[in-house]
Amino acid sequence: MTQPLIDKSAKATPLACFTAAGWELAAKREPATTRAWAAAQGFSARPGQVLLLPDASGKPQRALAGLPEPADLWSYAAIAAALPAGDYQFATAPADPSAAALGWALAFYRYERYRKPAGKAAARLVWPAGANQARVQALYDAIALARDLINAPSNDMGPAELAEAAQNVAKQHKANCRVISGDALLKANYPLIHMVGRAATKARAPRLIDLRWGKAGAPKLTLVGKGVCFDSGGLDIKPSSGMLLMKKDMGGAAIMLGLAQAIMALKLPVRLRLLIPAVENAISADAFRPGDIVKSRKGLTVEIGNTDAEGRLILADALAEADGEKPDLLLDAATLTGAARVALGPDLPALFSTDDALAEAMLAAGRTEADPFWRLPLYAPYRDYLDSKIADINNAGDTPFAGSITAALFLRDFVTETKAWAHLDVYAWTARPKPSRPSGGEAMGLRALLHMLEQRFH
Repeated sequence: MTQPLIDKSAKATPLACFTAAGWELAAKREPATTRAWAAAQGFSARPGQVLLLPDASGKPQRALAGLPEPADLWSYAAIAAALPAGDYQFATAPADPSAAALGWALAFYRYERYRKPAGKAAARLVWPAGANQARVQALYDAIALARDLINAPSNDMGPAELAEAAQNVAKQHKANCRVISGDALLKANYPLIHMVGRAATKARAPRLIDLRWGKAGAPKLTLVGKGVCFDSGGLDIKPSSGMLLMKKDMGGAAIMLGLAQAIMALKLPVRLRLLIPAVENAISADAFRPGDIVKSRKGLTVEIGNTDAEGRLILADALAEADGEKPDLLLDAATLTGAARVALGPDLPALFSTDDALAEAMLAAGRTEADPFWRLPLYAPYRDYLDSKIADINNAGDTPFAGSITAALFLRDFVTETKAWAHLDVYAWTARPKPSRPSGGEAMGLRALLHMLEQRFH
């Protein structure tokens, strides 16, 4: 990151943060002129509220700000966004200086690839004492990478560009990155990935991105991310309104690539593997059809009940590949179902897991990092919804009920050897802007996953 966080400043304005109750007590110890100024400005330390206290010349000598109880990184982001340009330094260290620093930095994230930068100067913060600068930097870079990839329009973020982004990350961290493309997917036995992506043009041919990093003998961690770079719905075509945000259908891939980058930057002691099936679900004479049956990499035959349920198809081949190595931990993320959004709204990723201890660790990490999940059940009786009369499984089933659960149950059939597996059904998008979370792509779950991994592998 560049401007928002600085090592030192001779002109930094002291910044004191209070809860409303804390300010009520602290105000009694302030000079009468300060109390009068605060009262005149209506300052009561509401979360995100700021107040500059001028000296005799009118220049700010102190700054006050309001925090909720408890405070999280978004609280500091709100303060950063409300303050005018200048250099600031906390008068007292925050309870979590790293969270405060990250929230401050994210307040100034902008996606400006296609327009001139706004040019507004940032309120800069001197690094808080005790902040883990390397971790804050790694998280900021990972979140910014994921957001940038999701925000990019599909004409500039197809399977080839997503593969290039992964290769750039691999090169930066001296990882190996192999890409299997086009008809080579059939030779390598990834038939579902090929089937979903074959209707796109040759330049946007389907791919499997396979990144590996870490020392042999370290615990095996495998990440899988859905990389549908645009989803028309295929022959079960979406209405135009349903396509408007389909550039974000590779959000799971972006989140997992960002997480992989953070893992490598922080040198977690794992043997990391990242698998991203990258496709465009297009329409042409070669598009796959409702009623088609294809034998998957796992060996299961899949009947196509709906071509718009394509994400689980490409994940199935990638998960089967991952499962074959029996990793110590297998995580996947995908913008998989609208049903998850109906159930939980846009801000809560749905968590499914075959491992209760893993699920609890992820939920706890989400609470710690203000990056929450909500667990939904892998309710086995609903597996009948995916029964096919002529194949092993149907990708969509014959009922509109429990859509996110049945999608997760579909994936579970392709993970049979790995004990610790979790699936995240994410929105990967911020519809209503908030401090440090502008409208656009969002790396939902990334901070919580990194926290959980740091606790698990240390």
